[in-house]
Amino acid sequence: MEIQMEEDVKDCCPARRTLWYMVFFGFMINYNLRLNLNMAIVSMVENRPKNNYSLTSECIVTEPLLNASTLDFHSTNWTETLYNNKSKLLDYSSHVTPKVPTMSPTYPWNPKEQGILLGAFFWLHWLTQIPGGILASKYGTKLVFGLSNFIGVMMALFIPFAASFGYRYLLFLRVVQGILTGFAWPSMHNMTAKWIPPNQRSKFITAYLGSSVGAGLTYILCGFLMDSFGWEAVFYFTGTVGTIWYAAWLFLVYDSPADHPRISAAERKYIEDSLGKTVTKNTAPIPWRSILTSVPVWMNCLGHVGGLWGLFMLLSNAPIYFRFIHGWKLTSTGILSGVPQFFRMLSSMVISRVGDYILKNNLMSRTNVRKLATAISTVGQGFCMLAIAYSGCNSMIAFIFVGASAACHGAVSTGVLASIVDNSPNFASIVLGMANSLVCFNGFATPALVGYFTNDNQTIHQWQKIYLISASILMVTGVLYSIFSSSKLMPWNDAYSNELKEAVELRFVENSKKQTSNRNEEEEEEMLPSNNKEHSEKT
Repeated sequence: MEIQMEEDVKDCCPARRTLWYMVFFGFMINYNLRLNLNMAIVSMVENRPKNNYSLTSECIVTEPLLNASTLDFHSTNWTETLYNNKSKLLDYSSHVTPKVPTMSPTYPWNPKEQGILLGAFFWLHWLTQIPGGILASKYGTKLVFGLSNFIGVMMALFIPFAASFGYRYLLFLRVVQGILTGFAWPSMHNMTAKWIPPNQRSKFITAYLGSSVGAGLTYILCGFLMDSFGWEAVFYFTGTVGTIWYAAWLFLVYDSPADHPRISAAERKYIEDSLGKTVTKNTAPIPWRSILTSVPVWMNCLGHVGGLWGLFMLLSNAPIYFRFIHGWKLTSTGILSGVPQFFRMLSSMVISRVGDYILKNNLMSRTNVRKLATAISTVGQGFCMLAIAYSGCNSMIAFIFVGASAACHGAVSTGVLASIVDNSPNFASIVLGMANSLVCFNGFATPALVGYFTNDNQTIHQWQKIYLISASILMVTGVLYSIFSSSKLMPWNDAYSNELKEAVELRFVENSKKQTSNRNEEEEEEMLPSNNKEHSEKT
């Protein structure tokens, strides 16, 4: 009967299931805040000038009217080739720029300025990563994650207003929004460590991949919203949905099983027994020296940065790539940019279940499971980037490998993200904060890289350079992680108990020395002659 009850608790877990869904939707909101401008900006900027053919991709041509024999497709000077055949080109602005409602203003921002705007969210996003983990340890994830997301949602409502005042006002708003939403991601590992048994972490961390669904829905819905109502509707939609989520978060989520008023006694006992002593109830001092000198910590940071370089490259720049290289309309661009993110979520769920099955049946060590998953999310992505680099004008091949790349990164929930908790459940939020601080470099570096290579030069050759650089970064970080990483529980995880243990051992040593000293004095007294002994007693 007891065995059956334990199986029921494992399979049917209302509190943890509710938590999974709320975390899932929370990360959806978080990524919507990051990416809504990435899609909206293709409609916010003014139409390209018709007489500037250096801005036009070689893929955007009129097939029926264009005689292939008249164009030198092997020429390296695409600008000259296109200019000499400009009568056969499509009207670029009408081909890739759908009719936007007159209520939506447009702005004269060039590709470099657009890249700066897209990266501004991450300029100071790193500042609040480690504080996010520390604050979650002190005040709880419910407060930190929820409030960080909600403030970002409120600021999204003011983006159209800021843009109307000018480029610098919008830039400032995005920087502040990035700072305030930076508390969210690292804070969640604190809750994961308190709620989820070790062998179920891969499965639960798939909730973090709500970010993928958020990215996918953002691009798809934004395309339709902009096409029907103008780009401002994107940010009003974000504000409405985010507010509804925050209200549910306040009512349904609690920081630990002990705090939850509606959790069953059986589920609470199962969670607490499974966690054992890996999570301390005492406020532990942060072992900064041990964390900063830990090779597994830095390998997790490296693997996280590498995998997310590929993801950020596609998330931030896929709309621009499909729109200005392959010439798709807004709705098509949204679909092509968004659908691959659903592949990431699906692969995450499949790989996490396989990983937990392997661990449950002791088919592979925990470290090797994390290494294999991280290799998929980094090296696997690298090969996909190579395929995109050489896809040319074939938008279907490009779409397939963009999806495959996103699917490869889904393994991160079984790899780096789970390994961080494996190393140190007590300080997982702080370590994730460190990793996310470094990841912020990806956020502003990838749009800047694209802006540098494609400014007034939207060609396949330039995008090929971008994807080759990304493939190199992914493969190098993946190989290094596979060689040097470890997912064992670190001895500094229980800093409070270690400190207490050291104090007890020191006290024991001092008492032993004192007892030995007293014993030696007694022995010396016994060895004295009787007259000396009597004299000693009188004295």
